Amino acid sequence: MARKPKKASAGAPLWMTTFSDLVTLLLCFFVLMLSMARLDKMKFEDAAGSLKGAFGVLKGGDKTDLPRPKVVDFVPIQDDFVTRVYKRVATEFNRLKIDRRIDLVKDRGAVILRVNEAILFGSGQTRVKQEAYPVLRDIAGLIRNLPLHLRIEGHTDSIRPTSKEMSNWDISVARAISVLKAFESEKLLPLDRMSAVGYGSQRPLAAGESPQEKALNRRVEFVLESIGGHREDLPFLIDAKDQLPF
Repeated sequence: MARKPKKASAGAPLWMTTFSDLVTLLLCFFVLMLSMARLDKMKFEDAAGSLKGAFGVLKGGDKTDLPRPKVVDFVPIQDDFVTRVYKRVATEFNRLKIDRRIDLVKDRGAVILRVNEAILFGSGQTRVKQEAYPVLRDIAGLIRNLPLHLRIEGHTDSIRPTSKEMSNWDISVARAISVLKAFESEKLLPLDRMSAVGYGSQRPLAAGESPQEKALNRRVEFVLESIGGHREDLPFLIDAKDQLPF
């Protein structure tokens, strides 16, 4: 009778396992030699650390120096919300034909209505002029239906007041509160949407000493802020709802 052929064993031959280990060790050896030949200290140490870790001989106390991360210049992205608010306010500004002496600008991450001192106050005065009330009504009508808070900021120039009892800061605060009172007395905006702050001469628009430049610094700014958004820390913040009765 013919002898039955032996069945071949499943899988790779046993010698293939030994050969694979040898090839892997040779590959690691040549990678190490290549790293040394380049004489790049950082790359050599990285390669050596990797090999030692792979073979399990890296001591727990050994450390590999890492390069310092590169500093990448950060370019701020324009706030889309502020841009949208600005466009909407600008549209209403033109439609309502607001006093052209009022400037509408984007500044400090907000939309600002910038009003010169002469429109709202007499020279050296802190009480809103009666003829300025139509301007305040126009401003209130502009922002009443927008989901925004109104921060009223008073600003002065650097000239010291003639009165020893009032500093520039006192005048700026008094003017901001006076405008806030005018809004409240006319029921132009809810009190929980308003606040008042004075900066004195600390935030000038113009750094020069000419009368025209100083006049630019004497102003009231109506800063439109998102409801529920972050409010910056201010030196003299006054919430309207905490100021009644006047």
